[in-house]
Amino acid sequence: MSMKLRDLIRKVRACKTAAEERAVIAKESAMIRTAIREEQGHYRHRNVAKLLFMHMLGYPTHFGQLECLKLIASPHFPEKRIGYLGMMLLLSEEADVLMLSTNALKNDLNSQNKFVAGLALCTIGNLATADMSRDLAPEVDKHLKSGNPYLRKKANLAMARCLTKCPDMVEDFVDRVVTLLKDKNHGVLITVVQLMTQVLMIDYQNSIEEGEDPFQTDCRKAFLRLVPMLVKMLRNLLSSGYSPEYDIGGISDPFLQVQLLTLLRLLGAKNEKASEEMNDVLAQVATNTESAKNAGNAILYECVQTIMGIESEDGLQVLAVNILGRFLLNRDNNIRYVALNTLSRTIEEQGQMPTDSGNSASQALQKHRSTVVDCLKDPDISIRQRALELIYHLVNQENVESLTAELLNYLVLCPREHRADICTRILRVVDRFSPDDRWRVDTLITMLTIAGREASPEVQNATVIYISRSSEDVHAYATHKLLKALRDDDGSQRGLLNVGIWCIGEYGDLLLSPHSYTPSPSPNDGGTAPVSITFMALDPSSVVAVVEGVTKRHSCPEPVKQRALTCFAKLSDRFADKGDAAALDRLQKLVKKNQGSYSLEMQLRSCEYDALLSASKGIRPPPKAEAQDDIFGVTEQPSGPVSESVISAAKEALSRMPVADIKLIKKRQEEEFAKSLGTGGPVAPKASPTAAAPAPGGDLLDIFASDPAPAPAQNGAASGSGADKSDLDLLSDIFAASASTTAPAPAPSGSYDPFGGVSQSQPAQPQSNPLDIFGAPPTSSASVASASVTSAPASNPLDIFGAPAPQAAPAPAPPAQDNMINSVASSGASLNGSVGPAPVIVPGFTHNGLTIDFECSKPDSWNKGVSLLTARFKNSGPDAMYGVNLQCAVPKYVTMEMEPASSTTVPVSGGNTKPVTQKIKVTNSMLGTKNLMLKLKVSFTLQGNKTEHMATCSGFPA
Repeated sequence: MSMKLRDLIRKVRACKTAAEERAVIAKESAMIRTAIREEQGHYRHRNVAKLLFMHMLGYPTHFGQLECLKLIASPHFPEKRIGYLGMMLLLSEEADVLMLSTNALKNDLNSQNKFVAGLALCTIGNLATADMSRDLAPEVDKHLKSGNPYLRKKANLAMARCLTKCPDMVEDFVDRVVTLLKDKNHGVLITVVQLMTQVLMIDYQNSIEEGEDPFQTDCRKAFLRLVPMLVKMLRNLLSSGYSPEYDIGGISDPFLQVQLLTLLRLLGAKNEKASEEMNDVLAQVATNTESAKNAGNAILYECVQTIMGIESEDGLQVLAVNILGRFLLNRDNNIRYVALNTLSRTIEEQGQMPTDSGNSASQALQKHRSTVVDCLKDPDISIRQRALELIYHLVNQENVESLTAELLNYLVLCPREHRADICTRILRVVDRFSPDDRWRVDTLITMLTIAGREASPEVQNATVIYISRSSEDVHAYATHKLLKALRDDDGSQRGLLNVGIWCIGEYGDLLLSPHSYTPSPSPNDGGTAPVSITFMALDPSSVVAVVEGVTKRHSCPEPVKQRALTCFAKLSDRFADKGDAAALDRLQKLVKKNQGSYSLEMQLRSCEYDALLSASKGIRPPPKAEAQDDIFGVTEQPSGPVSESVISAAKEALSRMPVADIKLIKKRQEEEFAKSLGTGGPVAPKASPTAAAPAPGGDLLDIFASDPAPAPAQNGAASGSGADKSDLDLLSDIFAASASTTAPAPAPSGSYDPFGGVSQSQPAQPQSNPLDIFGAPPTSSASVASASVTSAPASNPLDIFGAPAPQAAPAPAPPAQDNMINSVASSGASLNGSVGPAPVIVPGFTHNGLTIDFECSKPDSWNKGVSLLTARFKNSGPDAMYGVNLQCAVPKYVTMEMEPASSTTVPVSGGNTKPVTQKIKVTNSMLGTKNLMLKLKVSFTLQGNKTEHMATCSGFPA
């Protein structure tokens, strides 16, 4: 004999270990199975009750599902109640045995006992499938007309479930809802409003699937006529006196008020007439509702959501923002969290809609700026993160300096895993709203000082480009500040080391002069005079000692040492005329120091820099053994001087890097992207959205999105015939292989002259890139000859750290990602012209007259992992196809965003029929390792026959 439920609960509670509990449950489950097998009907309700308890503890109870169905067929109410409870908890709508309960539910719906009918209605509201909904909808409809409010409210919820499962029945119940809205019982009114909300949402989805305007449907128009009635109902709730039956915390029926506000928000969306009818009552709710209790806060929050969701007046939106501002002062973190979330959404929507009103919600939110900033100091990490998101939306031209200072302060305290994202966001803010170049550079250097370890390469690249494109005065200020930061740093901020060493190498000569700067007065200073910033002049030895100290740390990474080696070579040229022989001698030793390094890269660059420095001074290297190559190619003239062309090329290679030409890099990106897609000819590049309407800044990570301002002249740049050319022509001459250059003959001894030195008895040798200071040896004569047929790969103008040039191959490998600015322009190509992406057609499948092809394109030239697939549906069948539904599955390494199809009906192709398309955006996180694949499932109805088909599609371009 099985034990009672209370005895089972006592035994489980007495268990001291999980193993004992499992043993008790297993023993009792075996006894219940035995009772089920032996058809012990008098213990059936007890067994189901114990199964419910086991289900609550998480143990399997599927073997008792049929017992629930037997109990609901019992004529006794206690057993029927246990059976329905077990059915709702132990079964799901996917259970196969659920279809056996349809007849029992229909019988109970016709019962004279309201409690039995209520149990059946509750079960339908929880478990009804599409087939059950069609079969039982007439019985549920009868209870909508019942004179008992107990049954009417349960019937409303059951009907909401039925309409969700069978959306095609929505139109039949619109008129019924209108009559139910006049009910006096609050419980019925709440369920009626929920039913109307559900009907509106279902109607919205149906209209989108059918390609209709979701705001002009017949159902919505019928409900819009009820807006005055809903407004009157809400106003009556606000003005009604105390009613103990519905009063909660001094507020009359807050549940009904929240449901009414939700329904009004759906009805007022994109409807000015309905929104105008709601404005007064919404203002009354926002003004008269007390916020001392949670019930009042819930109503106010829903009221704010409604105000922001309809076409409300500016004054009403300001009132809503002020309510959220009061929420930010609440001690409850939940209320503050939803307030920050809502404010972020509000300010983002306001930013997309230009307004000329000085009383807009965005400007009202600026009054609560200090409260939002205080949330950054909250101990709850979720509050801090939401406040951080909101601050990004609050930044504008007026408050960028103060809010950026708060972001930098938070950067010091935030967890390290969040610093990379914050650095990126600060970069965007600085790029878009920076008042001047000096402030921008100063802010980025401060950010690298705080979080240089976590700053992404894109942040470092952008900082270098901003510094290089600034004026000479900003160059001096940035270099002095970076040198001081390097001196004070412990070597952990890698981003700071990268940027600092690069700047010292490029502008080290500016450190030998003092620099003073007086910041402009700020309105937040209270009228006090700004303090001048003065940097003392340094001697060359001190500058060299700072960089050398960085490389001597055990924690110094290899890429930083490589940058330091470049810095030493550049400083040798910068300090050549300063008269400090000791510093120059020290620099020469530091350059030669790595000629025996274990790192092949360091060893190669050290030897090349030594030769480069010697060539710039006109010094010939010591004679080599005959078995070795003479890198100057002057073996036949051991006594002749170094040619002027060699000296000029060496000095030009050591001079300052030219300012990056953004137009040139953008052209290269487009051409490289077109080559990756396999297109044959040039294609016009996609127009940048920022080019049509330039903003004050732009997305900082997309630093090549808009045309730059003219860059200041750089001292040390090459002069001569190219001085009067444009930046594009200048860079073409320096970095690109000339189209008119003939293929040179190989040198007799197998040697080459990397600086362009030419022997009189030999044909002209190919000139190396003078700024490729880490350049690998040039290609052989065979490869050069082949390059005359195809286009020679251009050197990268931003390869300031000298990644090895890629070897000649049918498909050139991308440049090394270790250099700072080269990673920004990693998709650069040659200068043949502006080339853009062209779509590639990939066949999907053909089945039963339906053909689906995919048009693949790359929307972002800098991100090849993102592809935009446009599915095009073609119907070669005898009739139109209805209810077309395409589903896609992708591997785990691919993320997908799928938009709805332009229509669910595909007409017979041909004539003037409008093609049906569907856009899918996919991101391949393992590009180059794994290819993109799609598993497709399509269903449609053709001449009354429903068809389903599955296929796999591959062959998409990388």
